[in-house]
Amino acid sequence: MAERQDINGSTNDSCTNLYDHRTTAQLLLPLCYSIVFFVGLFGNTLALHVIRPNLKNLNSTTLYSTNLVVSDIIFALVLPLRILYYAMGFHWPLGEGLCRATSLIFYINTYAGVNFMACLSVDRLVAMVLPLRYSFLRSVRTVRNICIAVWLLVLLQTLPLLSMPMTNQESDGYITCMEYPNFEKVDNLPSLLIAAVILGYGIPVVIIMTCYIVLSWKLHVSARNNQVMEKSRRHKKAIGIICGVTLVFVVCFSPYHIDILQYMTRKLLYKPDCTELQSFQVSLHVTVCLMNLNSCLDPFIYFFACSGYKKRIMRIIKRPVSLSFTSATKSSPDSCSRDPAESTKIQLNTLRRNP
Repeated sequence: MAERQDINGSTNDSCTNLYDHRTTAQLLLPLCYSIVFFVGLFGNTLALHVIRPNLKNLNSTTLYSTNLVVSDIIFALVLPLRILYYAMGFHWPLGEGLCRATSLIFYINTYAGVNFMACLSVDRLVAMVLPLRYSFLRSVRTVRNICIAVWLLVLLQTLPLLSMPMTNQESDGYITCMEYPNFEKVDNLPSLLIAAVILGYGIPVVIIMTCYIVLSWKLHVSARNNQVMEKSRRHKKAIGIICGVTLVFVVCFSPYHIDILQYMTRKLLYKPDCTELQSFQVSLHVTVCLMNLNSCLDPFIYFFACSGYKKRIMRIIKRPVSLSFTSATKSSPDSCSRDPAESTKIQLNTLRRNP
């Protein structure tokens, strides 16, 4: 009980059960992250290859997608170090500097992904519902400035991590890296993390959900007034993409941030004991793994969202490997740079003008 009442103290040093799941984690976490690494690196590299010929015909969707792909590729390149760390049973033999660098890339990828998905959601809303009034938001110059602003915002959110301790020498000789208990001595940690969740996750998720609710409603109303549109492939595809992106976002990002929020709230009310801290530690390893799945699910969104991407990828897969890259780059760009929402947007506008 004294431990619970000491709100400003640290029970971290007295907890010896925080890594009791080490044996199970040595098997499951490397397997999970290996899948994320191979699928994420291959999928995003292929997506970048598909996007590259269309960089001459830039539009807002291509720019946002390119930034998201680059972020995912950088993240995938450092995953082998995390796989090694988990395979060694939460032991980091590579030093504090490299631990900080990989941690920074991890959090940059996380919040770059969240923010660029929010940007894509707003972009979809403007393209399909407000194409004339807010068309300036989809100009190449504006989108480039927005992308720069997003990266600056993400850096401001993550750079404070460089001042925090990332590694910790455990009593059993293991050196942990980027584990929650290593941060427990940071002053006002619960308040800082709650604020980070609200800014880094709460605001973007409200934007994404609002955009897709409005977009789904507009599509539903338009389809109800136009039976041809309701039966069209583009209408069904648009609804499918909205549901898919929302599902991926909720499944990948929500568990981790809700987990952080609930535990930090408890820490503000009382001092959780070692059993609660150990349960939170295990849940973090699960929810972080779920969150990282986002980097290998993004290419599937590109595949279904853009017919141009799908055609080029299918063409590459069907052709011999020795000829696929040369023939693909020499061929004229597909309709990837063309907005997949154009026909739906036109029908929406037509209905608006002709009630």
